[in-house]
Amino acid sequence: MQIVKLGTMRHRSRELLTIYIAFVFLAPGIPGQLPGSWELLVPNAGIASMHTAVTYQGTVILLDRTDVGVSKIELANGVCRDNPEDKILTHDCTAHSVLYDPATNTIRPLTIFTDTWCSSGAFVTNGTMMQTGGDLDGIRKIRYFVPCPTDGTCDWVEATDQALQADRWYSTNQLLPDGRVIVVGGRNEFTVEFVPAAPGENKIWMPFLKETTNMEMDNLYPYVHLLPDGNLFIFANRDSILYDYKENAVLRKYPTIPGGPRNYPSAGSSVLLPLTADTGFSTAEVLICGGAQYGAFLNPPAQLPASDTCGRMTVTDTSPVWNMETMPFPRNMGDMILLPSRDVLIINGAQAGSQGFGLAWFPCFNPLLYQPKVIQGLRFMVLSPTTVARMYHSTANLLPDGRILLAGSNSHYFYTFDGDFPTELRLEAFSPEYLSPDLASLRPTIIGTPVFLFHNLDFTVTITSPSPLTDIVELNLISAPFTTHSYAQGQRLLQLSVLNPVPLGDNSYSITGSAPPNGNVAPAGYYMLFAVNQGVPSIAVWVQVRS
Repeated sequence: MQIVKLGTMRHRSRELLTIYIAFVFLAPGIPGQLPGSWELLVPNAGIASMHTAVTYQGTVILLDRTDVGVSKIELANGVCRDNPEDKILTHDCTAHSVLYDPATNTIRPLTIFTDTWCSSGAFVTNGTMMQTGGDLDGIRKIRYFVPCPTDGTCDWVEATDQALQADRWYSTNQLLPDGRVIVVGGRNEFTVEFVPAAPGENKIWMPFLKETTNMEMDNLYPYVHLLPDGNLFIFANRDSILYDYKENAVLRKYPTIPGGPRNYPSAGSSVLLPLTADTGFSTAEVLICGGAQYGAFLNPPAQLPASDTCGRMTVTDTSPVWNMETMPFPRNMGDMILLPSRDVLIINGAQAGSQGFGLAWFPCFNPLLYQPKVIQGLRFMVLSPTTVARMYHSTANLLPDGRILLAGSNSHYFYTFDGDFPTELRLEAFSPEYLSPDLASLRPTIIGTPVFLFHNLDFTVTITSPSPLTDIVELNLISAPFTTHSYAQGQRLLQLSVLNPVPLGDNSYSITGSAPPNGNVAPAGYYMLFAVNQGVPSIAVWVQVRS
């Protein structure tokens, strides 16, 4: 077994941790020795993206904070941002948000005015990104980005007739079945609110958020998952509840997850595992992986090893319990991404410390594949490593072609390009094994699909295949989340009910599928629709789910 090169050890504690990691960490090996492959897309995106989202136009929003000083990309057409409230640079001619086009591999600068540091976001029903909160002058702001074709000039617009009712820094957004967005928590803010708010509707006190805070504030960026019964699973620190947002009622308290804290700044990650038609979309499982030891944030010099455990719980069971699993190596700040194959990719992060500027060590170069359908004990697979450290303020997002876009990483208050972990401006893509050339004969292509899928109605998709089909082809819907701080807000995958492919000749097939039954299972909005043949996905087609 190889030991990863961890860089210069400045303290005895680093030497001790190196010994620890040597026993648990599989280091980079010969290229191609492990599944998956990497490619550099853009050597300099101009900004370090702490917030990333893929739009239904196929473009990608990259967003940083505004009070970081000058970035590495100029605003277009001589435009400058004048903000007397900016602590660092009141007259700024550089961009702090860009739009990336994977089709052309190009970057276009965008204009963001108020501070978006540690903010939140969600795509609403019509595909518009609604972005909320931040710090300083942005802490109650609501911003919108309407995606446009790649040759368009769409840009950020800050609402002048709307504002949040509370300071929202480190909060979480979730699109609801009624088309509104619920905004949950924030630093020293133990409430929820709805956007848009109904007339006379105020923010709502949530005791659970107060109960789960501690000296480290380990309840920030709470994990929020919309369940198929229309209620919300909300997790903060180590505890979780089932919340009826319509009645402002806690319907159940779940068991405490074993181990240390899991939310910011202790930096685990969470996904709602795929909802499937074969259970009537009624069974919901939550997976939470990684995190930090309590005290890692308060005592950085200790460089405490991160958590190596995952907890998995069927939250719709009558007596749910956490089933614990052990990852091949410890990880905090890992991003968990649902793949069209219905597996989970765990990528980015560090093996010691916590979130925060300069508070983490020993990058996790190797992604992990978590296979929910495999028996416990055999679910983790170590994948091909990168050479780029993606730690604090890094992101991972699924692209329609099945690759994972990696952006950001900034362990410093400002842009700093020296030291052990310099600010990272490169964009990379990771290709899971399902994109390997030896599986190309299984890869379907969607050549016909409806623009809209209506709840509870059948639809037809036409595909082609390089070789005759020998099995059922899955039709899987995946939402486009707002990814920040190791959590993809609004991420969900739906495996739809399908009939056997009907041959049309020349390896073309017609497949009839059933759209999700209602907005509790799939809130109206844009989704990527993948055809998946024996675990190998097509390029996705964007469809809009409607009631």
